[in-house]
This record gives sequence, C-alpha cells and structure tokens, in this order.
Amino acid sequence: MSAFRDRNPEGRAQNQRPRDRYGRPLPHGVPGVPRVPDDAVFTPQEGLAEAQRLLGDGYAFHAHEVLEAVWKAADEDERELWRGLAQIAVGLTHAQRGNRTGAARLLRRGADRVEAYGADAPHGVDALGAAAHGRAVADRIEADAAAEVDPAALRLTRSGSA
Repeated sequence: MSAFRDRNPEGRAQNQRPRDRYGRPLPHGVPGVPRVPDDAVFTPQEGLAEAQRLLGDGYAFHAHEVLEAVWKAADEDERELWRGLAQIAVGLTHAQRGNRTGAARLLRRGADRVEAYGADAPHGVDALGAAAHGRAVADRIEADAAAEVDPAALRLTRSGSA
C-alpha cells in the first residue's frame, strides 16, 4: 500500500485521481472525464437540469454526484428525495459497470425513498416516474444479466418542470 494519499487543500483525504465515464478512478496523469467538484453547490433546479443533462449523455455516476450535492444542501424534509434520486443514479452506474446485484439493490432502495414523495414531489421531481423506472431497470437486469442500461431513459422531472 502506498504511503501517498490524495488530500484536499484542508488536508483531508480526498481522491484526486481522474475518473472514467463510469466514475472509476484512473491512474494519475491519465486524462479523465471532467468531475463535479466536491464543493459544488446546486439549487434544486440547477441540480435537476445538470443531472438530467449528464444522464442524457450516459454519465450516471456524474449525475449521482450532482444529485448528492443537492441532497447534502437540501432542507431536512427533502433530503430523502434527493438521496433516493442519487441512489437511483448510482444504481444505474453499477449496472453500467456490470455490478448487476448492487445495481438492483440501489435502484430499489432509491425507488422506495423517492416514491414516498408521491405525485406532488417538490421542484417538479417526477418521484413516481423515477421510482417506477428504478424498479423496472432492477427487474430487467435481474431477469437478463446482459440487459443494456440507458441512463438517458430516467426522467427526473414531470413534463414541463425544471
């Protein structure tokens, strides 16, 4: 094990390695995909728009990081919504990486969290649609280990929102 450990400016451990499109760390010095900064702050509307853009481009891991940033800054009564959306996105990431068991678990866990917000979830979030999508993907990858996963198919907002 190397004695060297990446640190942020405050001296806390923080992985500074570049990442691939699926969020896997690459060796230092290898070009990677631009990362969402650890200190990024997004309003709910900004977070939804950026996460949807990233999902549309196939970057579920990076969408997860955006949703996690919103989750960390959210009011207490909305935290589980954002946590669930982030779990659905990271579930898609695990599916992209080939970890079907972990993907299904996270997709279902996230679906349970967001579904609780119902048809009138805040910020125009399509909680029921996101939950249904997460469960459908989980079912599909459990039934067929070779099933393709398209992060762009996840719609985060109700039609006309965000």
